[in-house]
Amino acid sequence: MRVHVCAVGRLRAGPERMLVEDYLSRFDRTGRGLGLGPTKLHEVEDRKGGGATGEAVLLTRAVPKGAVLLALDERGKTVTSPEFAALMARWRDAGRGDAAFVIGGADGLDPALLDRADTTLSFGPMVWPHMLARVMLSEQLYRAAAILAASPYHRA
Repeated sequence: MRVHVCAVGRLRAGPERMLVEDYLSRFDRTGRGLGLGPTKLHEVEDRKGGGATGEAVLLTRAVPKGAVLLALDERGKTVTSPEFAALMARWRDAGRGDAAFVIGGADGLDPALLDRADTTLSFGPMVWPHMLARVMLSEQLYRAAAILAASPYHRA
């Protein structure tokens, strides 16, 4: 199952970009034998100033047709890392070819895009910068692959 991280904004060179690249590289290596990956990062920018609605149009274009859609939103459901890994395994085992994870901009995701999502998850009740959410998602993708591979990375 190919994984697409579709996010508003472009990460500049720096620690956040290095972390995302590192965790996605680890995910691709660990997930390969599990039928997970490769990962593709789709960064979109709303240069016309359309807000969350304009960003939703760009994010929707980045999501492959037929992909299972997971939205990250502060009002979403919170799950444990093993539950997240099990969710990914269910999608893979159901034959889903693509999974797309969408991260909105500073104002969050458009309600219409949230309604379209198959699943909406939150990284907890605190609000996180959307650029940091990308790092957190990348780490959780790697952790999910490590859990499914029975790697010692995740210590439960």
